[in-house]
Amino acid sequence: MKVLLLDLDSTTPSHLGCYGYHRNTSPNIDSIAAEGVTFTNYYTTDAPCLPSRTALMTGMFGIHNGVVGHGGTAADLHHEGVDREFRSRLGSESFPSIFREAGLRTALISPFGERHTAWPFYAGFNEIYNTGRCGMESAEEVTPAVLDWLDRNAGQDDWMLYVNYWDPHTPYRAPASFGNPFAEEPLPAWLTDDVLQEHRNKVGPHSASEINMYDNRTLDKYPRYPGEIADNAGLRRMIDGYDCGIRYMDGHIGAIFQSLEQQGIMDEVAIIITADHGENMGELGIYGEHGTADQGTCRIPMIIRWPGSLKGHVNRGLHYHLDLPPTIADLLGLKPAPSWDGQSYAPALLAEEESGRDYLVVSQCAHVCQRSVRFGDWLYIRTYHDGYHLFDREMLFNLDQDPHELRNLAGARPDLCREGTYLLHDWHENMMRSMPFDTDPLWTVMKEGGPYHAKGHLKSYAERLVQTGRGHAVAELRNRHPQEFR
Repeated sequence: MKVLLLDLDSTTPSHLGCYGYHRNTSPNIDSIAAEGVTFTNYYTTDAPCLPSRTALMTGMFGIHNGVVGHGGTAADLHHEGVDREFRSRLGSESFPSIFREAGLRTALISPFGERHTAWPFYAGFNEIYNTGRCGMESAEEVTPAVLDWLDRNAGQDDWMLYVNYWDPHTPYRAPASFGNPFAEEPLPAWLTDDVLQEHRNKVGPHSASEINMYDNRTLDKYPRYPGEIADNAGLRRMIDGYDCGIRYMDGHIGAIFQSLEQQGIMDEVAIIITADHGENMGELGIYGEHGTADQGTCRIPMIIRWPGSLKGHVNRGLHYHLDLPPTIADLLGLKPAPSWDGQSYAPALLAEEESGRDYLVVSQCAHVCQRSVRFGDWLYIRTYHDGYHLFDREMLFNLDQDPHELRNLAGARPDLCREGTYLLHDWHENMMRSMPFDTDPLWTVMKEGGPYHAKGHLKSYAERLVQTGRGHAVAELRNRHPQEFR
């Protein structure tokens, strides 16, 4: 058994060809979709980077494992306490450990453990190669390590190689020599002049006026990444920069596939393509960030080509990314770890079964504090800390008719808001009953002063809002966050 897992940071499904994007951003990724199963309603349970990968590696929701943010005590795993054995549970119940139990040698090529001091990310790997730039790697710095590993190991039996690419993550870093294959292609049709003007009036980090989080500074080293989006030219620079990042990465993925072809093993390698989170490219008026519990941030790609799997099939069931570990265990004929929260969807790979959940709850506590419920065509978002975006406490979107979240229907459909609230409460009660801790880490984040990326910036940001003609928002920000102005 040979398995290649490609973890493509910040890759949103809506910008991939196999998910219907009008630009040819992903021909090599698309080729695997044509040979396997593409999941269209697949979500990370906890966003962004550190919470998402911790949930995947532990197999547990952030509310269970304790990691829901990027700083403070909610960025560390819960201690197992007095019941901890000589080795923690993670040693035998991590996602990679299921491959080792099946007799596969596991290898990781990623800087992520160092980027977030996330040592649990390494649990279960026999080999670890840190590409060394803490997530600022370009594909040309990652691919040589992958090809070297494959040259030495691909011909052997029983291995799992986990590879981490970063090019779709800001700042966009495709080299100038790559050019812009999308320069003459239209932008996404939903980003009209009226939508852009509305986004120009919004406030909050990574809004159209503050792509650089809280200001519009640019970096000469990254000319593809704008400081703000003032007009269609700025919008094109933003979208083209992101799409070029995906296409550049996809070319390097193609080099990996070519290596497997040359070694005569391409057809026997199981391939999994996914991401830690998506990327808002205008959703909720946010660009180039993964800072909300919405469709833009939390919906992720999942494409699986597995021995015996359906070919060219699309699965529309609701799934979490932490459903992957029990699915792999099922496919390998093993039992899932007792601590895992996921459920197997192996039947969806092998037969035309949805095997999905009735609803999903996703969380974000690094940039805002939000929990959202995906049920039917609806996404209900509950905001506890708005991250200075002035979000309504409740938001409701019909994702079938409004996939880019332009129209908040919460006021018009209180019945659906009540349904979303009920589902959220039911999930929360089940989570709290099924863990030994009496604290929801979302509320730990709130009590420690709010999300990590929304601490200590508001006074200076309020000054910028005044300078840029949006001073009307300062009074409401002061009302919502009085402690930030002291």
